[in-house]
Amino acid sequence: MVNAKSNIEAPHFLSHITGSFAMPAAENPTVAMVEAAYRHHGLNWRYLNCEVSPERLGDAVRGAKAMGWEGFNCSIPHKITVIDFLDELAVSAEIIGAVNTVVRRDSRFIGENTDGRGFVEGLRGITEPAGKSVVIFGAGGAARAVAVEMALAGATRVRVVNRSRARGEELARLVTEKTSAQGEYLPWTSNFRVPEDTDIAINNTSVGLYPNVDERLDVDMDSLRPHMVVADGIPNPPRTPWIREAEARGCRVMDGLAMLVHQGVLAIRYWTGIDPEKDVMRRALAEALRL
Repeated sequence: MVNAKSNIEAPHFLSHITGSFAMPAAENPTVAMVEAAYRHHGLNWRYLNCEVSPERLGDAVRGAKAMGWEGFNCSIPHKITVIDFLDELAVSAEIIGAVNTVVRRDSRFIGENTDGRGFVEGLRGITEPAGKSVVIFGAGGAARAVAVEMALAGATRVRVVNRSRARGEELARLVTEKTSAQGEYLPWTSNFRVPEDTDIAINNTSVGLYPNVDERLDVDMDSLRPHMVVADGIPNPPRTPWIREAEARGCRVMDGLAMLVHQGVLAIRYWTGIDPEKDVMRRALAEALRL
């Protein structure tokens, strides 16, 4: 006797899992925009925002692989240390020396970096990096990615402003050796003055990140000039003191939401193969952050 239900497709209750490993994690709104994209495109995919301490990162990566995760994002403080637990690095991640997106290919976890490319794509809505002189505050994983990608996009000079001379000089040297741009380290002295010939000034530190929303960069804001584009990599809140004060001085600004949306687009493309709708993702972020 033929089963009457034999030609009916069985229900599919197994979701494709992606997510994020960070510490702290509670203020990261990426989950809102990625899940909004999954819903919009009718995908049975999920994104889990996980708080993972540095000493548990290896366990988390091994667990994600054991459970068949399609990939995950890494944020502070894991962008560099996660490399020790991956099978391979893509070319850009290898140059940058940091990973923010991991992609499963068969049984292997491949490290990618969408930080810098996401930033550049967002910036192109305001100005082209080519031929520009750039100042970057910070020398961590995000700063490394942005510095390298800005140089690869045609910036002629990348100045790295950082408290630690060793890390700042290392990033400046990386830019000089791996790209056609000139890298330069500038010590971060108290009330740092942004050089007058700067075209683009970028905050790639955690200063101003929720919950420290009133924290300000140790920068002389009067050194900003109206011809400068001022950008922040912090998405929560998007209108940091750095952004608000630069805008008040006549600068064109790019908030951290633009960078985050374009990073998310690239990550979803790596994981699913589709090109998600940016507007859907930006609206979801704005709703999540009550903007």
